[in-house]
Amino acid sequence: MTNSDPWDKVSYVISSRYRIATLQRLSEGPATPSLIADETDLSIAHVSRALQELRDNDLVRLLVSEDRRKGRVYGITDAGLDVWQTIETENMV
Repeated sequence: MTNSDPWDKVSYVISSRYRIATLQRLSEGPATPSLIADETDLSIAHVSRALQELRDNDLVRLLVSEDRRKGRVYGITDAGLDVWQTIETENMV
């Protein structure tokens, strides 16, 4: 991983309020999309899209079977936690 990679991820997250809110919530512990939506006052559609985008960037992971359609639980990865801590430390939200 090059030195710019973490900052690329930080930049990616902070360019969307939906990704920010979703990653922030997951930094507190695992959650379902509906719980994230309820706690962040975002629509479930925005949360679901943010989760997929964050997952595609290895910042969050699905903690249950891929086959599961209801009750999907997501958690933050180590890389996601590093990105979130950088965002918080640098006051980027």
